[in-house]
Amino acid sequence: MAQGSRPDRVGEQIREEVSSLLLREVRDPGIGLVTLTRVKVSPDLQFVRIFYTQMGDEKARKETKRALERATPFLRRKIGDAIRLRRVPELRFEFDESVEHQERIERILLELQEERKARAEAGQGPDAQGPAEDAEPGQGPTAENQGDSPDFGPEALGPGPEKKDSSS
Repeated sequence: MAQGSRPDRVGEQIREEVSSLLLREVRDPGIGLVTLTRVKVSPDLQFVRIFYTQMGDEKARKETKRALERATPFLRRKIGDAIRLRRVPELRFEFDESVEHQERIERILLELQEERKARAEAGQGPDAQGPAEDAEPGQGPTAENQGDSPDFGPEALGPGPEKKDSSS
């Protein structure tokens, strides 16, 4: 059996149990619409980090964190009743920042796509850029001197890795 499989299985059981408890038994109004995204369990099954997301602003996020911390003793007791473990692990709730990062990356990609589309419609092409402000006339790569420049091509990378002689 794989080394990490038991913590993964216990983590999944804890996620299901906590999700069910938050939905049905925890009556704290501070806990709004919370989604449990993932659970990380320490290899010795003593500590559990429960990652969650929630709709709302920073104020709502802080209130939800406080409400989850208030509910933690109740949740630990219920987990101890539902899951057979030698010791009920300590629970720690953490806001999952990865969802916000993913949304931010998607927004940036959409903005880039719109910008490329606007450039294409303007007749500039997808890779066209305006004239460089710092460049002086006659400088920079052109069709005539691009092939001659040491900044282009394999020689710009420098010598390749040296091969060791395996015959000795």
